Amino acid sequence: MTETAEPVRIIEETPAYWRVLFDNPPLNVVDHTVFEGLQNLLERMDTSPELRVVVFDSANPDFYLAHFDMTGRSASITETAGPSGLAIPTDTFVRLTNSPVVSIAKIRGRVRGVGSEFVLACDMRFASRDNAVLGQPEVGAGVIPGGGGTERLPLLTGRGRALEIILGADDFDADTAERYGYVNRSLPDSELDDFVDTLALRLASFDRRPIETAKNLVNQVTLPPVDKLLDGRNAFATALTWPETHQRVAALFKRGMQQEGDLENRFGAHLANLLDA
Repeated sequence: MTETAEPVRIIEETPAYWRVLFDNPPLNVVDHTVFEGLQNLLERMDTSPELRVVVFDSANPDFYLAHFDMTGRSASITETAGPSGLAIPTDTFVRLTNSPVVSIAKIRGRVRGVGSEFVLACDMRFASRDNAVLGQPEVGAGVIPGGGGTERLPLLTGRGRALEIILGADDFDADTAERYGYVNRSLPDSELDDFVDTLALRLASFDRRPIETAKNLVNQVTLPPVDKLLDGRNAFATALTWPETHQRVAALFKRGMQQEGDLENRFGAHLANLLDA
């Protein structure tokens, strides 16, 4: 087993099965270092013919991936192209989805915004019934999802539930997420590790060619077109210029966004009265 010490840590359990640990204290905010780590991971995945499955986990049991870094320090990645020619966030998610390697999100803690869009780009999602929280809070923060949330969620949950998740901008527990199709299953926290590990080891024992072929065929009938993902990304960039967005983002930072505390713990609960005095 080998392990790297980075915000995105790769643990090679076997040549066929890797675990990836998000470790970007204190809240696992998705900043440029996380995307750089994911880009490095994808490059290694592309050159590892024995690899069958990657499981994404978090070093922080309370925050799987909090949301995008809203300080402005990571803005350049939205203007930088990845190997596909798409901007880094879109490039990362599209390449992950199209990879011949199976991707599984094992979710403990809070996963919101672009974090939610990351797990939606994974092939499967399994969540802790005891402490997983999922959401797309962007509308309540004055913007819109820009990393595939508006394109991928309706294909999983249906139109009405996708609109409830996106327009309601609230937090969803794991059981509701399972019922809606947001995640594959919710499991008791004590069972989550064994369940995902058993599934990953099972997949790792299979031949790569049938896995790749079957995944590619499923992708052909279940994924949004890239041009629609670009529409969402461009609309998000426009939303960042809206004055009401600036007002709401400022209010979020005033309440403690990207700091440990009640705002990040109960993000959805704060959005309905965000601008109250």
